[in-house]
Amino acid sequence: MNSIWIFEDVNLFGMLCPHKFKEYKACHDFDSYNKGDYIYFEEDSANKVFLIEDGKVKIGYYNEDGTEVVKAILKKGELFGERAILGQRTRQEFAQSIDSSTSICPVGVDTMHELMRSNRSFSFKIYKFIGFKFMKLERRLQLLLFKDSKTRLMEFLQELCTDYGYDCNQTGDHIINHPYTQKDIASLIGVSRPTLNILMNELKEDRVIDFDRKQIRIYKTSA
Repeated sequence: MNSIWIFEDVNLFGMLCPHKFKEYKACHDFDSYNKGDYIYFEEDSANKVFLIEDGKVKIGYYNEDGTEVVKAILKKGELFGERAILGQRTRQEFAQSIDSSTSICPVGVDTMHELMRSNRSFSFKIYKFIGFKFMKLERRLQLLLFKDSKTRLMEFLQELCTDYGYDCNQTGDHIINHPYTQKDIASLIGVSRPTLNILMNELKEDRVIDFDRKQIRIYKTSA
């Protein structure tokens, strides 16, 4: 199954970082963030895009009642803040480091536009990435609008299995070591945290899955 929330096999940093272009390498620096540090906030000026050299970044926003909504959790090799390329002036989301040591490659929009004008292959990769993110968002909206909460959870678990899973040699079960909290998962599938707890425990009682804080096991007989 193709990834909806995370690009597991795409290292955009490796393809797009200005360090790969000798004319930009000498004057280009990386920024470091600790766990919990914000890279940008909602309403900040959107004058850069960011590539993740190492670590993980949470993208989200806050509802009017202050509830945090997690849109995505991104990792090494991924790009965010890309709407600035299309002319967005202010951020409509926040970006926050969720790893103890996250290294970010910031790229000014003007630099990105220069690279796109001078390198057709580079420009194609950028637009392809942006188009894929729009497709991913459309797919996610379809899941949220037309499928019940239990189906959304099961499909999300299959996504996690694709992105982070492996087969246990002894049992054949699918083992998933993932970066999400239950709060993150609840936000990503559009349910409350108590509802997620009920759904997860129902699946556990039915011997579909077992889980702890950072690992989920999908039993072979249910896969």
